Amino acid sequence: MSKFSNAENIHEELSGKLHGSGKTWVVLIAGSNGWYNYRHQSDICHAYHVVRSHGVPKENIITMMYDDIAYNKKNPYPGKIYNVPGGKDVYAGVKIDYSGIYVTSENFLAVLSGNKTAVKGGSSKVVESTHYDHIFVYFTDHGGVGVVCFPDSMLTVKDLNDVLKRMHKLKKFGRLVFYMEACESGSMFAKVLPKNIDVYAVTAANSHESSWGCYCDNKMKLPCLGDCFSINWIVNSEKEDLSRETLASQFEIVKQKQTRVM
Repeated sequence: MSKFSNAENIHEELSGKLHGSGKTWVVLIAGSNGWYNYRHQSDICHAYHVVRSHGVPKENIITMMYDDIAYNKKNPYPGKIYNVPGGKDVYAGVKIDYSGIYVTSENFLAVLSGNKTAVKGGSSKVVESTHYDHIFVYFTDHGGVGVVCFPDSMLTVKDLNDVLKRMHKLKKFGRLVFYMEACESGSMFAKVLPKNIDVYAVTAANSHESSWGCYCDNKMKLPCLGDCFSINWIVNSEKEDLSRETLASQFEIVKQKQTRVM
């Protein structure tokens, strides 16, 4: 795991609590497709319910996932997705804005930056934020040094950070928190993300290590149900008092729970 920039109060990033006249926006992205990658979409569905439970309205959540898992012919539980063994179906009630061929790096950057004219397909919904607003972004998929994957494209470290810097310059947020689950995900921010643009990033891995799936040896006859980093921050957010827990304290809790060497 790695973190970048200063830690702030997590309650304001993961909840619908207003900060002055501002809003909370949430962007959730599963960048993969295929039955083997079950865990990425299950992570996103679980995260959707967590932010909803903390008061973020549906209209302020934008979800991107291929949506080929719930009704996949290999799914022994048609129409259902599970993120933890014996847990609740996390697919039910999730509003998906961009699915299938519209899950692209280009659409993600357009959605995040509020560029409606650049969006292709889907609901056309984008983040319509101001400098009073807070944005929480959660991405999960595969990655490599300087890139993370989408089904048919890749997002580069340069393209991502250029958009974040431009959004800050245009006063598109008061604060932005980015959680990223992917191998070598630390390379998307290390030595690149400016410290003065009010962006706080946490990654499942540093610039040269892998991130890991979990609940892979389950009795449900399913692939890995989730990713270790993702499961840990999501479950922590369900259980903790987010009005008290800071991003820094959640980072330490999640890091301690990771089963691999950091």
